[in-house]
Amino acid sequence: MRKLINKELGRLTIEEFKNADKIPLVLVLDNIRSANNVGSIFRTADSFGIGKIFLIGFTPTPPHRDIQKTALGATESMEWAHFDTIEDCLNLLKEDDFEVYAIEQTDESIKLNSFQPKHDIKYAFILGNEVEGVDLNAINLSNACIEIPQFGTKHSLNVSVCTGIIVWDFVSKRNFATNN
Repeated sequence: MRKLINKELGRLTIEEFKNADKIPLVLVLDNIRSANNVGSIFRTADSFGIGKIFLIGFTPTPPHRDIQKTALGATESMEWAHFDTIEDCLNLLKEDDFEVYAIEQTDESIKLNSFQPKHDIKYAFILGNEVEGVDLNAINLSNACIEIPQFGTKHSLNVSVCTGIIVWDFVSKRNFATNN
């Protein structure tokens, strides 16, 4: 067994990526405070071919040194926009027929393993602040909430780790994952 070198991976160029079909998912980063987390989410979104990233409120925006450090160039390939308020963002998404899910623990959350995305629906996932989680107003404007089941003593995951889990789950359930 040998490790593949970069040119053997068959990755798209930035221009090819921008012109490629994307997975119908928007990641909404609501008042994320860490630029490192934002950069990591950009990188995850690029790696799975996600449609867009929307940055809300005080979430850091590119170009930012700490975003660039963890995004490793994904800010150049990913389409993104900034909104001052979560309401403006969610209203736009709903006008464009997106189903909006907050990734949060609530008394009515759908467990991630039970969530079954439909193939004919566009989705948006709201990811919240590292300390406060998803804002209650955003939860109330969402179609529902999705929760990642956890079994240890901690009650939350790092937002970039959470993003990786939910995006992989979404992509694999929508049968976008390859069998290579």
